[in-house]
Amino acid sequence: MPFAIRQYWERKSGTDEHPSAFIALGCVVRGDTPHFEYVCQSVTQGITQLNLQLPVPTVFGVLTVNTDEQAQERIGGKHGHKGEEAAITALKMVALNQLLS
Repeated sequence: MPFAIRQYWERKSGTDEHPSAFIALGCVVRGDTPHFEYVCQSVTQGITQLNLQLPVPTVFGVLTVNTDEQAQERIGGKHGHKGEEAAITALKMVALNQLLS
């Protein structure tokens, strides 16, 4: 995910098509191996690095869940819609970035 965001930024930077923010959306469901921990840590670190390197925000919208049911609860179920929350955060971060520029 961080790789794709970085590549997109590099291709669109300096053009009229460059984004004002990125939203990293995804879902990692825990399995029977420790791979879950490695993937979650790697994605988190990558998105943090993007926030430090790019001049636009990258919002963390990656669900880390134990079951498919938990994922469903977070995409419009009893825990709200985490994608929508990430989009609102991105809009707020774009406004903040413009204010600070």
